Amino acid sequence: MPPMPEPIVIAVVGHTNAGKTSLLRTLTRQVDFGEVSARPGTTRHAQALALRLDGQVAARFIDTPGLEDSVALLDFLARQPGETRTERVRAFLAGPEARAAFEQEAKVLRALLQGADCAMLVIDTRQPVLPKYRAEIEILVACARPIMPVLNFVRDGASRLADWHTALQEAGLHARAEFDVVAPFVGSERELYTDLASLLPQRRAQLAGMVDALALQARDRQRAAARIVASHLIDVAAMRRALPADDFADELRQKAFVRAFQDDVRGHARHGVAELLALFGFRPDDAELADWPEQAARWEDDLFNPELLKRAGTRLGLGAMIGAGVGAVADVALAGLSLGAASALGATVGGALSGGWRPLWRKAKNRLDGVQELTADDALLLLLAEHLTALAGALARRGHAAQQRLRVGTVVTAPDEPRAPVSQAVLQAVQALAPARGHPQWERGERGARDNEERAELQERVARLLPHEFEEDQAT
Repeated sequence: MPPMPEPIVIAVVGHTNAGKTSLLRTLTRQVDFGEVSARPGTTRHAQALALRLDGQVAARFIDTPGLEDSVALLDFLARQPGETRTERVRAFLAGPEARAAFEQEAKVLRALLQGADCAMLVIDTRQPVLPKYRAEIEILVACARPIMPVLNFVRDGASRLADWHTALQEAGLHARAEFDVVAPFVGSERELYTDLASLLPQRRAQLAGMVDALALQARDRQRAAARIVASHLIDVAAMRRALPADDFADELRQKAFVRAFQDDVRGHARHGVAELLALFGFRPDDAELADWPEQAARWEDDLFNPELLKRAGTRLGLGAMIGAGVGAVADVALAGLSLGAASALGATVGGALSGGWRPLWRKAKNRLDGVQELTADDALLLLLAEHLTALAGALARRGHAAQQRLRVGTVVTAPDEPRAPVSQAVLQAVQALAPARGHPQWERGERGARDNEERAELQERVARLLPHEFEEDQAT
């Protein structure tokens, strides 16, 4: 086996609060690296961070402090001995001012000159091109290392992108990348490393290999996310809860029965959120399910919103019939649930409530069996599938420096807002869940889902219908 090439060493430089640490969190998917804050000068020392691919260190990043007094330093460098700008920088680093007035700047230049193959210059494009920024660029260029400007916040309304393009061209920096560190856009990571290869021709093959390895990682995450979503959909589809008819006739017991079922559904949803967060390298509290509507006045975000469920039923081709499940028994809101009688054979009553003979048939079975049974209908499964796939998509495109929590419920529009047609893939996935309704033992959790080949086969079948719903940048 040929030896692995030496990792590429990249110094990440730039002005205070330009997004250097945020960039590294996003590129390495290490959400807890360093400190990201609006406070100036958060990073005070050079810190190393490795990018591992296939168990090997492919690149080493050096997170450096912000350049704080570049105008004064540029003037000071002009008075240092040496025939070239690089010699004058080295003379400065060897002198006392590198440990005194310009200590922070010295850490940056030392990191760049001592072993770095290149630098990524992170620029906050919302800032005007001030003399201090031009001085920073001139100082960095003096270090005689390839420099890749990384233009941050380019999609912000306050971005001055055109001005920065002009400034970089004037400084002789023609290769550049646009990369939003909080919400990277599709292709940005690929472009970053591809452009870097143009500055490091001796590392071109190595960087191309990094791009390929990152693409494989993204594909693996995509497939793993599909399996996670599929498994939790099976859990909910397999759910079956029974209550004696006499107990169900009691309004308070009835409401408690339904509420407990809904809580169990939400529990499966929360577990799905937690697994997706872990898969994409985020913290457990980086996303949340919508709160109970009575607690947060966000009824439109709840999985059991009757209006959303009616609309889901329409998109499933059930039309207005889905509304039969709302308040079908006494004053209990059964939106998203199917009420039936448990049979002696234990067969589930699944799918959405419909009109015609079915309610009468169920009443008859209630009298025969003496048991009421709740299951989840297809409309509820559809909403859950949309919640989880939308979350997976958001996480795939979310930078690991993002500070705002994702709210899962926000992926569902309010009832009075237009809604795009549900994708055929999600519809097919929901329809493919039908076998789970006859296997309550497939539900995981306290009841314990058994290791079952049939369940595993269904999980893979449903998962194959979902991947493109939360597709990452295929080049990353």
